[in-house]
Parts: sequence; structure tokens; C-alpha cells
Amino acid sequence: MNTTTFDVMDIPGGSQVKMWTQGVPVEEAARQQLSNTAKMPFVYKHIAVMPDVHLGKGSTIGTVVPTLGAVIPAAVGVDIGCGMMAAKTTLTANDLPESLSKLRSAIERAIPHGMSPKIRGHRGRDEGSWQTPPAPVDAAWAQLKGEFDAICLKTPSLKNTNNYRHLGTLGSGNHFVEVCLDEAGFVWFMLHSGSRGVGNAIGTYFIELAKKDMRRHFVNLPDNDLAYLSEGTEHYDDYVEAVSWAQKFARMNREVMMQNLITAVRMVITKPFQTHVEAVNCHHNYVQKEHHFGKDVLVTRKGAVSARAGELGIIPGSMGAKSFIVRGKGNPDSFNSCSHGAGRTMSRTEAKRRFTLADQVRATEGVECRKDANVIDEIPMAYKDIDAVMHAQRDLVEVVHTLKQVVCVKG
Repeated sequence: MNTTTFDVMDIPGGSQVKMWTQGVPVEEAARQQLSNTAKMPFVYKHIAVMPDVHLGKGSTIGTVVPTLGAVIPAAVGVDIGCGMMAAKTTLTANDLPESLSKLRSAIERAIPHGMSPKIRGHRGRDEGSWQTPPAPVDAAWAQLKGEFDAICLKTPSLKNTNNYRHLGTLGSGNHFVEVCLDEAGFVWFMLHSGSRGVGNAIGTYFIELAKKDMRRHFVNLPDNDLAYLSEGTEHYDDYVEAVSWAQKFARMNREVMMQNLITAVRMVITKPFQTHVEAVNCHHNYVQKEHHFGKDVLVTRKGAVSARAGELGIIPGSMGAKSFIVRGKGNPDSFNSCSHGAGRTMSRTEAKRRFTLADQVRATEGVECRKDANVIDEIPMAYKDIDAVMHAQRDLVEVVHTLKQVVCVKG
């Protein structure tokens, strides 16, 4: 009888892949991508795969890649520092207004969201940025500007990216702001976003730089997006500095949004209430130095959350499913990690091809949210069953709170 909760994929010529995916689907293309990543010579011990794993750019999403002496910029990705923030309030379901549309509208006015259409040669302000950033943005940017200026001295192309005006903004795609209720009826605020335009620019720049390095040194890779930067080389330190700054930006981006979200809700709900009764702010696309199995290593979590023993994290479902506040169990084989969500089962294009607006309306019944053709790619059926995902990682985390959204704002 198999009592382990993970499966092992042996990769000829590579490291093992340990997969917490029992009972959830894993596409064949994702298995091939995992095999490619496991063949990189600097992978430390093994790769840990979370139950939300699916195909990504260069490396699968829902994956933990520990490395010694090198880093793969595309494994970190371009939404550097993307993550979640949640805060419990003293409000209960009875304190919410009868019409939740007013609450959604107030949040949409308070937090820039969405993005300008991708039109070649577009030079105007991004619709998802601030016209005039408010005081909380100025205060946060003051803490980031000095390091950013130093990074721009080495990489001048980053100076004219979306940075200051994107701080405290949501973006588009799977990013969201939600008002949720927990199992006891308490109101939570929850949001999902990352390092916005400037993080994308940093990630893209160093991914291309790593590819150039591979060509210059005639390094053959199973996938060009596995191009890496080796410790001690020209660009390694610059990348580590820039990616660390982008991760700070992402964390502050979520904090500023949370401040503005709370202010917006207070405009609608005049009853005094407290926030941050419990609060979590965690990355799920990032790299940092950690100590595992006796060594200091770089741990890249691409769609994975740190789950050290006792550490709180957030695992969201989809815009029609439950989300979870979890406590890590510190499982060493997972490099103290858990999933970052449910994980997609199909591409955005396939979701739009397969489902209709009527499907989207039915799937989000009871949630005050956009119900139009432009968010069909986020339909809950495009994601894995969150209950199966949670069961597959039962030895990585325990559930502390179960949240269900009543308001969802999408970009």
C-alpha cells in the first residue's frame, strides 16, 4: 500500500522530480517541461511539484526549483513577486450592504485596474496606471526610489518603464481584488497582484540577457527559456539585485492596494471596523536564498508559496470557488512549499473557445463581479478542482480558514 502523498518521476541524466499531484490532472506537456528543467546540472537535490502544476514559459507553473550557483530568470518569470495579500476584519456578513454592486464600484474607483489594449506604437498612459498617484503611493515609492535609481544606473532601459505610476495598481489577467466571508461569517479583504510593468521589464530584460550569454558560450539547452545566469558572471549579481527590488515593489504594491481598498470600503460601510485582525502577504513568483538539506541554495518558486512550519499562506481558488488561508507544515521534501492556487487546466484561448457567457454567469452565481465576454478566460471551469488540489497537498499545509468571495474585481 502506497502511503506517500507524492509521486516520483526519475529523469535519466537529471534530478528526481517529486510531485504532490495525486488525484489531480497533469498535462503531458508539463511533464516534458519538468523533465527538461530537471536536466539542468545545477538543480539541487530534486524539483518539487505542486498540485496546481501546469505548462509555463520555460518552466512549469506550480514548481519549486532549488539551484546551486545559478539562476534561471524565466523560471522566476516576468511577474516577479506576484503574490497574495489577505486581511481579516471585524465586519461580519450582516454588515455588508444589501447591494454589493456599490461596494464593487467603490473598489474599482479606488484601485486602477486593467490595461490599455496592446496596440503597436501605443505611447499614451496605461489605463491601469495612476493619472495622479495618491499620498500612499508617494510614501511607498519614497522607500523604493533610491534602490531603483541605482539599478537604472546599470540598466538605463528600466528608467522609462511603468514603475511609480503602476505602484498600488492591480493589472489584468488573473489578478483580482475580493471581499470574502470566512466559515464564521467574518469579512476578509483579499487581493492578488505583482510587480506590474517594471517587474515585467526587469524579467524580460534578464531573460534575454541570459539567452545571449548561452549563445555566446555555445551552451545547448533542452529549451531556450532555461537560459541561466551563473554565479560570478557579469550579469548574475545585477539580476539578483534587480529581482530582489522587484519583489519589494510587488509586496508594497499589494500593501498600497490594501490601504486604498480599506478606504474605499469605509466610504460605503460607515460602521467603524478594524482590519488586519489576521493578515498575510506572500509572494508566489520569486527567488530567494534559503537553507535546505545542509546548504544555502537559491529557491525559485514559480507559482508556489513558502510553507515553513507555522507560516501562514494563501491559496486562492478561482473567481467562483473557495480560497484558503493555510498554515505550513514545513515539509522538507517540498522545500517547505505549497501550491499558489488551483492551477489552470486549459489555456485562455481554449477557455474562450469552449465556454459561453451564459456558462460564466452560471459559474459565478452569487458573486458580484464582471460577467462579460472579456473575463470568460477566467471561468472557474478553466481551473483544477480546488478541493482535489488541497487534498493532494495535505502533508504540506493545514487549512486555517476557508473563504468564499462575495465581491470580485478583475482587471
